[in-house]
Amino acid sequence: MRYAISCAWSSTSLDTYMNPLLKWGLIAFAALVVLAFIGLSIMAGSPKDAIQMVRYALPYMHRGDLKVGDALPNVQLVALDGRSRFPLREHLKGRPLVLVFGSFT
Repeated sequence: MRYAISCAWSSTSLDTYMNPLLKWGLIAFAALVVLAFIGLSIMAGSPKDAIQMVRYALPYMHRGDLKVGDALPNVQLVALDGRSRFPLREHLKGRPLVLVFGSFT
């Protein structure tokens, strides 16, 4: 003789409960992705610039370990002519340097 075990959560009731939850979760995730892309496009200037920023700039972004008062790293800067480079450390000759990152346009 076989006995059937019944429980409050049958597979059909679980499927009908999870499908709307999964559907709305995916819709919310897609909406967040679209909103993030729109925000990034506005910040970058255009959707094309946003795609290029994500594709090229983001993989190379990292948080540095420089602190206030640290010695200047030996970096090469591009001169205004766009071709020649010069070492920043030799150009400053021990004078203080203030770096400001931002857009003032």
